[in-house]
Amino acid sequence: MSSEIIAEADQKMVRAVEAMEREFHGIRTGRASTALVERIHVDYYGTSTPLNQLAGINVPEPHQIVIQPWDRAVLGAIEKAITKSDLGLMPNVDGTVVRLNIPPLTEERRKDLVRVVHKRMEDARVEIRNARRDAADHLKKEGRDGEVGADEGHRQLETLQKTTDHHIAEVDRIGAGKEQEVLEV
Repeated sequence: MSSEIIAEADQKMVRAVEAMEREFHGIRTGRASTALVERIHVDYYGTSTPLNQLAGINVPEPHQIVIQPWDRAVLGAIEKAITKSDLGLMPNVDGTVVRLNIPPLTEERRKDLVRVVHKRMEDARVEIRNARRDAADHLKKEGRDGEVGADEGHRQLETLQKTTDHHIAEVDRIGAGKEQEVLEV
């Protein structure tokens, strides 16, 4: 039972790190990436639909994203959704495709993005610590109920802490990489 608790906590920690990484893909770094627009939801005939389900998205140049919808009637809705998003990009519609030109980032915008990266890193750390706390509570309860001995309970808590430290280090490593990428001119 105790190893199941630790494994479950480990899975929650892994999911927290993966969620942080997915969000980092959507943070603009001055280079075009399809991940910047994939998370945008478009009002498609009254239904909020992810952009990547409505159109083909590609990057023909390092500073341009081209969105080609499968249904031309949705071009206006795509333009409106991109304009409303927090990307700060103006879409250019030319009949069949939407083009997004990615301007170079200013120093001020880079610093803002670094703050966003740090906030998301801290959120991931909090998720990991919450998973550790929940698992530790369950392990301590097992110890109080007499299901495991005191030494075994202590070893399990140490294992849980090592798992937590590993995932926190992973968050720090990924975050530092993203920070470098954002600050890169």
